[in-house]
Amino acid sequence: MSAGLLPPLKPIPIKERMSVVFVERGEIDVLDGAFVVVDATGIRTHIPVGGVACIMLEPGTRLSHRAAALAARVGTLLVWVGEAGVRLYSAGQPGGARSDRLLYQARLALDETLRLKVVRKMYAVRFGEEAPARRSVEQLRGIEGARVRQTYQLLARQFGISWKGRDYDAEDWDSADLPNRCLSAATSCLYGVTEAAVLAAGYAPAVGFIHTGKPLSFVYDVADVYKFETVVPVAFKVAASNPPGNPERAVRLACRDVFRQTRLLERIIPDIETMLAAGEITPPDAPAGAVGPALPNAENIGDAGHRA
Repeated sequence: MSAGLLPPLKPIPIKERMSVVFVERGEIDVLDGAFVVVDATGIRTHIPVGGVACIMLEPGTRLSHRAAALAARVGTLLVWVGEAGVRLYSAGQPGGARSDRLLYQARLALDETLRLKVVRKMYAVRFGEEAPARRSVEQLRGIEGARVRQTYQLLARQFGISWKGRDYDAEDWDSADLPNRCLSAATSCLYGVTEAAVLAAGYAPAVGFIHTGKPLSFVYDVADVYKFETVVPVAFKVAASNPPGNPERAVRLACRDVFRQTRLLERIIPDIETMLAAGEITPPDAPAGAVGPALPNAENIGDAGHRA
């Protein structure tokens, strides 16, 4: 078959991808047309980059220009993190936010009435009940915080671990107790997957509704919806078993499994659309001349807003 007759390249929808892969102490490159990690001994490990939502790059990892370009082309998020994912240094957006969806998101966030509607919907999706009436965003944030602390205590009691509250120092990882270390490793996995989904849907990670003022405010908003049904039980279960060696790695592997079991990547983008739709405004059309996806989807192929 000649090059001119090859079928068009299509990105894999986010819902059909693996969740997250961590890479440390290796060189990532494109060899023989494949995305590979080469370790110090020259051994190649293939990563199906087009089928991965997010790749976390830990210390000791080098990334070639060709590998970064390929990841962006197929819509895989690259995130540079500290050891065990405790810190996030940078992220490579696979295409950036879509202008029409960014304007829609910004309008909802900037109008206090619309923002409150979205926050109330996030509360309802997260807790399975309507938010208390006649409460401001700040009041709902306080109510949510109280419920979160209570849920941590209940889960800790369920798994039989001593819980003194959420407390860790990103500058001194080993100073935290085992439950907090496991929890930090688990939430880093969730944030990576959620950020990849937010970007794939065409929204801006920084424009949040409950969380504000941080580079990943919207990511935290969305990730919190799933935190207590996915990664928190995983972290506490691993902490309770007190595995020898590297508990953070055990957490990451367990998170990978629970993301698959709960079909998390299938749920995030539709849930984002549902929560934002609570603002009851129509998303604007893309402005004339707006840059479209690098790999345009055929009609009805892929997720809404999916970009390469």
